[in-house]
Amino acid sequence: MRFTVFRRFLAASGLANLGDGIALVSWGWIATALTRDPLLIALVPVALKTPWFVFSLPAGIVVDRHDRRRLILAADTLRAVTYASAALALWWALPFGEPALRGTDHPGVFVLVAAAAISVGLAEVLRDNAAQTMLPALVPQDGLERANGRLWSVEYVMNNFIGTAAAGVLLGISLALPFGVNAAVLALSATLVLRVGGDFRADPGETADRRRWHEELREGFAFLVSDEILRNLALLTGLFNFAFEAMLITLVLIVRERLQLGPLALSGIMAAGGVGGVLAGMANERLLRLLGRARSMQLWLAVSLVFPSAVLFAGGGQTGLAIIAMAFLVTEFGSVIWNTVSVSYRQRTIPRRLLGRVNSAYRLFAIGMAPLGMLAAGLLIRFSSNAMPREAALLAPYLMALALLVAGCVCSWRFLARAFAVEPPRSPR
Repeated sequence: MRFTVFRRFLAASGLANLGDGIALVSWGWIATALTRDPLLIALVPVALKTPWFVFSLPAGIVVDRHDRRRLILAADTLRAVTYASAALALWWALPFGEPALRGTDHPGVFVLVAAAAISVGLAEVLRDNAAQTMLPALVPQDGLERANGRLWSVEYVMNNFIGTAAAGVLLGISLALPFGVNAAVLALSATLVLRVGGDFRADPGETADRRRWHEELREGFAFLVSDEILRNLALLTGLFNFAFEAMLITLVLIVRERLQLGPLALSGIMAAGGVGGVLAGMANERLLRLLGRARSMQLWLAVSLVFPSAVLFAGGGQTGLAIIAMAFLVTEFGSVIWNTVSVSYRQRTIPRRLLGRVNSAYRLFAIGMAPLGMLAAGLLIRFSSNAMPREAALLAPYLMALALLVAGCVCSWRFLARAFAVEPPRSPR
């Protein structure tokens, strides 16, 4: 492992994920300060995730044509500028009054926040694709699980633990402050990326003779479709992302209205998920060696049912908060194991010259379903509120998600056992 270069890459990723963790809580909380309309609240994270559906394929072509380090640098710079601009605009517009139950009394600010989310989302698509495709150039093939485990550990510490905890404190001071801090954090991340030396183009020899973009795109799609494991993993991950994003977009309303708690409670739930991710990152290599990839993936299928079940049966107040937080910890533990295996499989299986395009096609299905899940949750709550009490309507996305997750478990259990029956080479201990 090119340790010094990888360490800088890891530090830059950690800072970027610190900003993501602050934003994870802040986007939803700021939206609920402008409106209590579930559909409008859903539109802000939908704006953040829609670029995964729209821009994922073009991003893959861009990543395969250009130096991936420079793309990461450009993406971090764009996000820093966007967050700084949004922070200034929010600071100028504060304070807000009591939010409306339908619509919003601050349409201009709402549109600005949504536009900032789109810009950040576009940069995230480019950065995440470039970072995942750059990693195989930094570590040997047999070290991918270990390197990905470290990356996921750092991501969960910074994103779900430190970042979300900081967001609760920052939001308590000012709604504009989290975005200002994000701008500074991402500027520092860009500085670290500048210090990662090397040429990280997919294939320097091929870039001089570029084909038409649709031919390159077709080649990436053809590879994804032809590989049964990649194809099914993309569809299965998309199903799970649809279900989980439908739940997470509703979580801010569950905390505000069902638990009757503030932003620190939401930060606490996210931080509990971060603890689960860190534990998984620490145990991931031993767990994979003990259980194998197939049973580790099946473990995630089983624990994916814990979070929606906990929210459906938990009461209000601090007791309900503790139950939901523990369930989120268990779920995120399984999520890291799943991601470690699936990402490592992609990095090991896909040729380097195709990695950006195939990865983007994969993530079109896997992550592109997230905004659809958010939108479905917002619509489901809005229409359910006309037929039942609002507290019951808030649980409708969790019932939908639980049904989808059960179906996913039943349909994919045997596939995973067959797909990952053969273990890859391991790095020396």
